Amino acid sequence: MASLRFLTAGESHGQALVGILEGIPSGLEITAEQIHIQLKRRKLGYGRGARQKMEDDSVDMLGGIRHGKTLGSPIALVIHNRDWRNWVDIMQPEPLSAESGEVKRRLEVPRPGHADYIGGIKYGHEDMRNVLERASARETTIRVALASVARRFLEELGIVVVSRVTAIGSIEDAEPLKAELAHLNEQVDQSPLRCVNPDVESRMITEVDVAKKNGNTLGGIFEVYAQGVPLALGSYVQWDRRLEGKIAEAFMSLNAIKGVEIGLGFELGRTPGTEAHDEFFPSEVAHRVAYHTNRSGGLDGGMTTGQPIIVRAAMKPLATLMKALRSVRLDTGEAESAHVERSDVCAVPAAAVIGESLLCLVIAEAILEKFGGDSMQEIKARVNAWRDVSEKGLL
Repeated sequence: MASLRFLTAGESHGQALVGILEGIPSGLEITAEQIHIQLKRRKLGYGRGARQKMEDDSVDMLGGIRHGKTLGSPIALVIHNRDWRNWVDIMQPEPLSAESGEVKRRLEVPRPGHADYIGGIKYGHEDMRNVLERASARETTIRVALASVARRFLEELGIVVVSRVTAIGSIEDAEPLKAELAHLNEQVDQSPLRCVNPDVESRMITEVDVAKKNGNTLGGIFEVYAQGVPLALGSYVQWDRRLEGKIAEAFMSLNAIKGVEIGLGFELGRTPGTEAHDEFFPSEVAHRVAYHTNRSGGLDGGMTTGQPIIVRAAMKPLATLMKALRSVRLDTGEAESAHVERSDVCAVPAAAVIGESLLCLVIAEAILEKFGGDSMQEIKARVNAWRDVSEKGLL
C-alpha cells in the first residue's frame, strides 16, 4: 500500500526550514514558482506582523525533482530565513566562545497559552527559547511548501482545495457559501481578511484595528473545501483508517487550532435526526443515489461521499500579546509579565491557507493508499477507472 509521509526541521530564527516529502509518484510537473505562489498566500491577511514583509520565503528544491518533474524519490525542500543574519549569535549551532559572553535573548518568563512552560519542563530547558523556536508557527512555512507538491498532485486528478474566513473575533459571516468553489480562492485572496462578504469584512477590520490599539490579539474561524475528491477514500474497518480522524488530526496539529468540525459539525448536536442527515434520492445513474444536501461535509462512516469535503476550524487568539499577560519568572518564582515576542494581531487568513495545505496532504495520502502506483500515468489511469465504476454506476 503506497503512503505519503513528511518531516520538517528548523527553528523560527534559525538558518533555514527544511522539509522532506516521500511518496509522491514520478512524472508530476512542479516548479519552484508554483510552490512560491502558495507560500505567498500563507503571508496574506490584515493584522499580520512585520516578519511577513521581512521574509520572502523563496524555496530551493534540493532533491526528488529534475527538469520540472518529480522522480518518485523523496522530495527535499529548503527555505532560508532572511532574518537569520540578525540572530547568528543567538541561534548558532556551534558552542559559544568565551568572548561571546552570556546567551542572548533568553526566555525565562513563559507566555500563557504557548508551549514555553510545559516544553521547558519536558525537555529540561531552562532557557525556553529552545521551545519557542521550534513550537513557533514559522514551521508551517515549510509544511505549506511540501503541501504545495501534494496540491499539484491533486490538481492533476481534478481536485480543487480552497478556503475562506467566516469569523474574526466576535464578527461572523453567517451566510452559507454561494460562490463557486473552483474560483473561491481567486476571489477571497484579493480581500484583506479572505472573507466573502465585504460588509462583514469591513467590521472585521475594525475589530482587528481595535485589538491592535489595545495590544490584544484575535482568533477566528475558517472553512476549507475540497471538490472533486473520489468516492470512498478512507475506510470504516479500523478506527485509524477513518478519514475524518486523519483530517481532524492534521488540523489540530496546526498552531492555535482548538476545534475542528466536518460538515455542520457541532450544529448537528442541536439538530433533530430528520434534519441532520443527507437523504438519498433517485439518481439518473443506475445503482447510485443523489444528494440534495451535504450536512455531513462529504464524509460518512470514515469515507468520502463524492460531495465536497467541508472542514471548519477554530483558531484561538495568538498567545503572544504586546499587552503582556501575567506570568512567573521561573528562576526566582516571582510574579512577572510574560515575555513579549514579535507577533501578529490576527493570523486567521493565513491559518485558512495552511488548512488548505493540511487537507491537501491528507487527501493525497488517502488517494495513494487506495490506488497505489509509482507514476502519475499509472495513478491517473487507476483513479479514472475507479470514477467510471463508482460515479457512473458501471458494474
